[in-house]
Amino acid sequence: MIIALTLLHVLVSIFMIAVVLLQSGKGAEMGASFGSGGSQSVFGAGGGTTFLSKMTTGAAVIFMLTSLTLAYISGQPSSSSIMSGKGKSATTTKMPVQMPQPMTPAQQSTPAGMPGAPAAPPQQQK
Repeated sequence: MIIALTLLHVLVSIFMIAVVLLQSGKGAEMGASFGSGGSQSVFGAGGGTTFLSKMTTGAAVIFMLTSLTLAYISGQPSSSSIMSGKGKSATTTKMPVQMPQPMTPAQQSTPAGMPGAPAAPPQQQK
């Protein structure tokens, strides 16, 4: 359903672009913008609606409806997931965590990344 709506949305948008580009503008003369000769029709009644303007209105309504429908559908939570069975098996096969061993005093005095000098043998107390 989403694919069909998306396809309809794209087709209507291309159709609407074509219909708008085919129409001639109202008051497109340069003199109309400066108020000479016949500029009253720009602000007054434009006359009857043409076939192309009706097609533009219909395409715009369909475009808005498909836009709203696609936005509503994409906001709904999905009922299934491709990862639905993957999380359960990963939690059952846990690897044991190995704790780090405490450092000896000879390792603590050696700077990190430098090979350590041979450690002195521990002295026994008498």
